[in-house]
Amino acid sequence: MSLWGGRFNISINQKFKKFNDSLHFDYRLVEQDIISSIAWSKVLTKINVLNEHEQNQLEKELNFLLNKIRVNPEIILSSNAEDVHSWIESQLIKKLGDLGKKLHTGRSRNDQVTTDLKLWCKITIRNLLENIIELKKQLIITAENNQDAIMPGYTHLQHAQPITFAYWCLAYLEMLTRDENRLQDTFKRTDVSPLGCGALAGTAYDIDRTKLAQLLGFKYITNNCLDSVSDRDYVLELISNAAIGMIHLSRFAEDLIFFNSSDLGFIELSDEVTSGSSIMPQKKNPDILELIRGKCGKVQGALVGMMMTLKALPLAYNKDMQEDKEYLFSAIDTWIECINMSVLVLNKLKVNKLRCRESVDQSYINATELADYLVSKDIPFRTAHCITGKIILEAINKNLTLQDLSLNELKKFSPKIEEDIYSTLSLRSCLDKRNAKGGISSLQIAYAIKDAKKSIKK
Repeated sequence: MSLWGGRFNISINQKFKKFNDSLHFDYRLVEQDIISSIAWSKVLTKINVLNEHEQNQLEKELNFLLNKIRVNPEIILSSNAEDVHSWIESQLIKKLGDLGKKLHTGRSRNDQVTTDLKLWCKITIRNLLENIIELKKQLIITAENNQDAIMPGYTHLQHAQPITFAYWCLAYLEMLTRDENRLQDTFKRTDVSPLGCGALAGTAYDIDRTKLAQLLGFKYITNNCLDSVSDRDYVLELISNAAIGMIHLSRFAEDLIFFNSSDLGFIELSDEVTSGSSIMPQKKNPDILELIRGKCGKVQGALVGMMMTLKALPLAYNKDMQEDKEYLFSAIDTWIECINMSVLVLNKLKVNKLRCRESVDQSYINATELADYLVSKDIPFRTAHCITGKIILEAINKNLTLQDLSLNELKKFSPKIEEDIYSTLSLRSCLDKRNAKGGISSLQIAYAIKDAKKSIKK
């Protein structure tokens, strides 16, 4: 059944119908459309378009449909309907006759679809937040178990300063917290009802839009109907959240791929989340991480596609906007799946603490401590930096670590260097000296884990 056609003399071309129809993806909004239709039937009763008996019949049938599709949502796809809205209306008319035709009074698909989509986004944001919390929990557990796993921190993929694997986990915890905050902000701007705006200029019926918003669980109502039916900022914003979140997961995946490489061997992934080679029996490939990294591009593409769809649209509604749902559903599905795969990766991940420590010991990762030591002896930092560089060159030429250089060898570069240099260059000293908020010290990491647990409980 089509919701239009009275002014047309010729039936729609079937190729165009297939091109035009959106049921194959917007069927996912069926619960939201039924819920908003029940609320709409209630306000129609208030203005005497429906009597109470008629409203009860409509609500009963709508709830019947709701239970039916909850058992099998894809039952809708066997229909020849144009979209989810026309499918629901056709089901009502089939069962209730002319009463089913009354429900759309004063309502347009323009305000109907954006209402449904906002309701879907609100539910989805809550679901995303729950999934992110699960990943945060797993990062906290991994951090707790690896506070003593000293490893190199990198800049430019070169050894920079010593950190711990726990500290690495806590860095990604911060990224996920920002993802949470963005979603919470997006929720506030999505929690505004457009229902009752009609096609673009409002409804001619005396609808109480505030009451309608309350029935649907919205906090506010929109102010301008022309904007309301053409607004897809909330879609853009949610896809943007997904795009940023996927960048975080892609970086997470890349780090672990690097740590898992044969040359480093800092971690070992569980057999449950790796695969082998069809020709090389020794291979254990981090495919799960590579797929997370690869799927990031899919979500960035959805964001660009959605922006390009909206960039030059005149007010108000245009059929271009039908594309919003495929971009949104694809981006969110991918993000949720990758969050869950990240939890799976961390669940049985093993950190090779000995190999991490060996990598630190084989480098000059405590060079900054040597420079700071010289500063403490009243040597200007830039001079101390230069002296340290020369000492490192000496150590490289002799194939020694900084700690292996004798005191006499060190004193050649500065007479101010004393025996206490060796305690300064120890790895534990390098870590625990960085005790300012956010630092790498064991005390700060313990604080951070404790705060993260409190945050999760909230």
